[in-house]
Amino acid sequence: MQEQTNSVEIGKHYEKLAEKFLVIHGYIILRKNYKKREGEIDIICQRDKDIVFVEVKYRTSIKNGFPREYVTYKKQKKIIIASKYYIMEENHYDVNYRYDVIEIYKNNINHIENAFLGG
Repeated sequence: MQEQTNSVEIGKHYEKLAEKFLVIHGYIILRKNYKKREGEIDIICQRDKDIVFVEVKYRTSIKNGFPREYVTYKKQKKIIIASKYYIMEENHYDVNYRYDVIEIYKNNINHIENAFLGG
């Protein structure tokens, strides 16, 4: 149980780094850790008229692949389903939206816009 608690705390730390990064780059944070039974979205933000659903992934090294590679097709589907709930709940039918990934490894933050397509 201790290992899981540390993992959650570490995840929250990196999500806060990603949040600060987004704010510095002109995004407005709308929601964090938006959860539905079908999936979860780490950060929902807005820039201009675009709603952006952001998945945050971190790794201590890239020896086993970049963090973005851990956003699997299955994970993408869950994010897309959760995003559709958010769009309905907030009545955001008239805005553009996209799915981004922020990958963090060591001291590098890489913001990948349009990391995958929603369907």
